[in-house]
Amino acid sequence: MDKKTLRQLAKEKRKNLCVNCDLLVEKLVQTDEYKCSKNIMIFYPLKNEVNLLSLLKDKTKTFYLPKVCGQNLLCCPYSEGDELCISVCKTLEPKTESCDKDVIDLVVVPALCCDRKNYRLGYGGGYYDRFLQDYKGKTIVCLPKELIVETVYPEDYDISVDRVITD
Repeated sequence: MDKKTLRQLAKEKRKNLCVNCDLLVEKLVQTDEYKCSKNIMIFYPLKNEVNLLSLLKDKTKTFYLPKVCGQNLLCCPYSEGDELCISVCKTLEPKTESCDKDVIDLVVVPALCCDRKNYRLGYGGGYYDRFLQDYKGKTIVCLPKELIVETVYPEDYDISVDRVITD
């Protein structure tokens, strides 16, 4: 199997899952990575993606969303209710100005699936792999356990995450 086939299979499987996002959020906020972080980058969920937006109610943290700029991701401050626009990748992103990613303590990374070595399979654009290449903070993926696979066929440029949280 290759990454393209695995992407299709993961998207199909994800459509039929009943994901307990509240449980995933609860598990995330109990981690040391979350507790020790002040500045956290999450993502605005696409259809069928894990929705972590309830985290925005935590006023002890500052949250950020990614913004696509060419081939790169920028991180932009985001609070509940801030204006969003549709990106070239058809995701919602903030209209706020970007900041230096070095202020981010934790990045919650989206994934279609992950393997047992914490490599994630994204949508194939490489945005997060480029973003995380020289990132110094912590990284977490939150996924239903049904989307953990044996391998995602990582390549040299793929970046594994520090932790995968499942329901």
